[in-house]
Amino acid sequence: MNWDQVEGKWKQYKGKIKQKWGKLTDDDLDVIDGKRQVLVGKIQEHYGIAREVAEKQADEFVKSMQAEETEQEKAQRAARR
Repeated sequence: MNWDQVEGKWKQYKGKIKQKWGKLTDDDLDVIDGKRQVLVGKIQEHYGIAREVAEKQADEFVKSMQAEETEQEKAQRAARR
């Protein structure tokens, strides 16, 4: 999964983003709108962490969403059998 895909599914991910980074407001999520650099900046701003740390957190989040979707797809395939 890449950030273009995240941007395309942003509405689906907003709740999970809010769970992970609870200090982000709904207004922040609307401004971010799936854009990686904006998300990184907002994480950095709200949590007072270095840009590199915020970038790593954002990238790890995307990887976890990819893994979660892969598991869901496997479960759906298994259910169809």
